[in-house]
Amino acid sequence: MKVIALEEHFTTRAMLEANADHPLLTMLRSAGAPEQGAVGGEMMLRLTDLGEHRLAVMDSAGIDVQVLSQATPGPEELPAAKAVHLAAHANDVIAEAIAAHPSRFAGFAALPMRDPVAAAKELDRTVQQLGFVGTMINSHVGGRYLDEPFFWPLFEAAEALDVPIYLHPNRPPQPVVDSCYSGFSPIVTETLATTAWGWHIDTGLHALRLIIGGVFDRFPGLQIIIGHLGEGLTSMLWRADSTLNRVAGLPKPVRDYFSEHFSITISGFLDDVAFAAAIDTVGTDRVMFSVDYPFLGSAETRAYLDQLPLSQSDKEKIAHANAERLLKLS
Repeated sequence: MKVIALEEHFTTRAMLEANADHPLLTMLRSAGAPEQGAVGGEMMLRLTDLGEHRLAVMDSAGIDVQVLSQATPGPEELPAAKAVHLAAHANDVIAEAIAAHPSRFAGFAALPMRDPVAAAKELDRTVQQLGFVGTMINSHVGGRYLDEPFFWPLFEAAEALDVPIYLHPNRPPQPVVDSCYSGFSPIVTETLATTAWGWHIDTGLHALRLIIGGVFDRFPGLQIIIGHLGEGLTSMLWRADSTLNRVAGLPKPVRDYFSEHFSITISGFLDDVAFAAAIDTVGTDRVMFSVDYPFLGSAETRAYLDQLPLSQSDKEKIAHANAERLLKLS
């Protein structure tokens, strides 16, 4: 069975240096990683490698294609002028990897979101000239969420190019971290604010903001991908739908927007309850495979796919067919 993985991260040395003081990088340097016992330094090597080691991990796990994307922290954290240069450089590095291994890699563009017009131009360049299949945006931009019309030039470009936006978590804004997640050791605070809870909840909120902010009424062809089996939103959608529909004044129910404009990947979540909620919410035509490499084990995630209690045709959809359709991959 062919397997395409959609949330597979990398970074450049230049992006690491530009974001050197970011709390997430500090956490990575001090923490271990689940795949083959990697530690902070080796994790950085895995993130920057787009060659033989990454391919060997894919081969060992039975993963045919990775869609490469810039890890967080990325260009969203940087001043616009610097981000324009570093995003283009990261995208060129991805393009080189695709050119070297065209059957194994595809690309999501990194974008300088503090300058949405420049971001739209870079998305156009990467799709039209480099053959990328969309973009991954690491959620809010300095505490500003993408439902603001300021960011809508990017949505206009994505809709015109007919490519999806993968909305990936970012660390919540610092005032939220201080208010909701502080009071513990630095590593516990950072983990609680990000991978354990905070950035998933923040991304689910972001998805709701896009709906009630009118983004899909203005851009009806826009498609969004979210990972981690729905970022908690699939379990809460009934509640959000039943309450927001009374007050938001939208042309359609919240649930309809979600089922028509969002797809979900399993990245980083090997949980049967969360998987069932995702399938119940959007169906097997809108759920796709991901590992969240190198932060989760490739072999472990591939084995999880194999044991899912689904028909072979539904497994094929999740493993590759849905991604091939949405990303126009052959």
